[in-house]
Amino acid sequence: MRGPQRPDPFADGDPPLELTTFVGRSAELAELADALGGARLVTVTGVGGVGKSRLAARIAVGRESATGRAELSPVRDPQFVEYAVAEALGLTDHTARLPRETLLEHLAGRPALLVLDGFEHLVQACAELTAELLRRLPELRVLAVGRRPLGLAGERLFPLAPLGEDEAVELFTDRAREQGVQVSDGPALRELCRRLEGLPLALELAAGRLRALSPAQLLERLDDRFRLLAGSGRDRAGRPVPGGPPARHQTLRTAIGWSHELCTPAERLLWARLSVFAQTFDLEAAEYVCSGDGLPAEDVLDVLSELLAQSVVSREETPAGPRYRMLDTVRDYGAEWLEGTGDAGRLRRRHRDWYLGLATWCELDWFSPRQGEVATRVETELPNLRAALEFCLTEPAEAHLGQYLAGTLWFCWVGCGRLAEGRRWLARSVELESEYEQSRLKALWVLGYVAILQGDTVPALTALRECRERAERAADPTAVAYAEHRTGCLALVTDDMARAETLLRSALERYQEIGELNSNVLMGQVELAMARAFQGDLTDAVRLCEDVRRVCEDHGERWARSYALYVLAYAAWQEGAQDTARELLVECLRNAHAFHDLLGSVLSLELLALVTASQGEPAEAALLQGAAGRMWPSVGLPLFGSAHYNVPHERCEVLARQALGDARYEACVREGARLDRATAVARALGLDGVRPLSALPSPRGAPASPAGEPHRTSDVDPTGRTADSPRTGDADRSGARPPQGWRGARG
Repeated sequence: MRGPQRPDPFADGDPPLELTTFVGRSAELAELADALGGARLVTVTGVGGVGKSRLAARIAVGRESATGRAELSPVRDPQFVEYAVAEALGLTDHTARLPRETLLEHLAGRPALLVLDGFEHLVQACAELTAELLRRLPELRVLAVGRRPLGLAGERLFPLAPLGEDEAVELFTDRAREQGVQVSDGPALRELCRRLEGLPLALELAAGRLRALSPAQLLERLDDRFRLLAGSGRDRAGRPVPGGPPARHQTLRTAIGWSHELCTPAERLLWARLSVFAQTFDLEAAEYVCSGDGLPAEDVLDVLSELLAQSVVSREETPAGPRYRMLDTVRDYGAEWLEGTGDAGRLRRRHRDWYLGLATWCELDWFSPRQGEVATRVETELPNLRAALEFCLTEPAEAHLGQYLAGTLWFCWVGCGRLAEGRRWLARSVELESEYEQSRLKALWVLGYVAILQGDTVPALTALRECRERAERAADPTAVAYAEHRTGCLALVTDDMARAETLLRSALERYQEIGELNSNVLMGQVELAMARAFQGDLTDAVRLCEDVRRVCEDHGERWARSYALYVLAYAAWQEGAQDTARELLVECLRNAHAFHDLLGSVLSLELLALVTASQGEPAEAALLQGAAGRMWPSVGLPLFGSAHYNVPHERCEVLARQALGDARYEACVREGARLDRATAVARALGLDGVRPLSALPSPRGAPASPAGEPHRTSDVDPTGRTADSPRTGDADRSGARPPQGWRGARG
């Protein structure tokens, strides 16, 4: 399974991948290391483009303490700062608690360096979070990177100066070699580096022009540009005027503006339009969002290639394929030009339309062999999806689109371990009034589903009741079915098995009547099987889950299939087929962990502990119970507080205590509780040599993992519909048309 991989950055201390060589700064690196040795909070400050982020990334290399880096520049809402930090650290939490609590729990008792990069537009929120983390985590150090201080007591400032002349020349010649151009050190080159005041970004932009201009020609054009600034911070000789804007700020804007002036009209147009993207984007998105009105879609690739050659845009490889990004300073300059053209609103709507289309077809492709690719793609696109959600939820008359988008991303919130963030977007969306009832209904049932999985029963029931009542008034059979289904799910986890069975059977009948078949429908059948199994009818439970297994294998679906395997394993254990139960649980756990599905992971781990005890390994069983116990606080109330779900745990504890004695049992549980989630799963799967479970054959009929490279196309055609798009909460009946490469299946 190629699901999204969000490894804990604290596990190995690897910094962000550097795409170009790191030049100079040896003295600054030593001084910054000394500063971090003497202070728990160090803030690297300096003008944009001076190299703050690169220096911070570099200092993390080789540190004895673990490191993690949160890039905050794409975050716009202060309330999402701690979500962004938790996400950057690879933390998954299904509960309703704030991410801050998850951060505190994760970082407790471990020396670590947390890098907060690009916080200047979120100073108050970042300062509050940093202050609490430092106060409650004595072994934590924070390296902040921004254009201004956080303003906290004990903060040590590290103002980063531009490069010295020799280092500036070295950087320029290095970037020239990357362009395939050889330049020699000489008066013109040194004067150019002095005029650019040693600012790395300015030097890189200048080096991007070397295919067409020599250093002497670059210097001449730069002089012309400085003369244009007379009266606005520079004199006629290009020197800063006292009392004017900061010299280096003017120098950087001069270098960016000068590079902008040297662009062709098409390049300037694309530069401005690309500023609507949050963080990174791919070619297909750029072709759709940025084309039109003077820039044909078929020309976007050529124009983008020129911006790449000029260092305005950079290219990077990701699990979702090649992507592009602009540095914040360059993006900000483009955004100013876009606002000046009066076209910013239209571009943001096109950006919104593209990501509505992408979400729509990702939802459909979730029920397909491309499920892992969908998870990876959505993981990569989250900054842009958040920007689209923010646009919809803050613009008049866009609420229905925000409700639709928040609901359509249910597979991201539920299937990929983002319940807390999803709930915030869903709750915000349903607070707004809109005239499109179907979009609200979808957001409501998804909100109820998320709240159930977080163990928040009352809000879940409130949302589902509202959904059911409004769906019946609107005569919307799809929303009625989903509301009934999720209410049955709530009854299941609260031990009302008779009511759960009644509601789930009714919902499945409704799905069949309307022709609905997807991962949610199959999960409803698995949940019905659980209800039957808990009531003692293992034969019916196995029949239901074997049917789910068959349908999933026909469609290449692996997420719902994992839960079917869990029920089949439960039945196998009940019937004494321990080897079969283990095989099923190994695959279930492997897939759940790949999707960051904490609930599936911890349920599998609990049942696997019982199977392990039943096979005569009580110490290992107790250790797995301890590991599961550490995971439950991130899931919710252990085993939902359910007597039925708790049976494997209780049986395992009885077997292990009897075999080990109380003292040894408790010691093994404590040992397991020291394992983090990734280590615990690896141990359970035998990846650390304890037990080679991963070598066991997969259950018959298991589909192969998706191929390595995500499906991509060069042809895109999302619609530009706004007022009428989408008008339904059902994915394939929306107005948004996605990339052609994302073809879904409804069955």
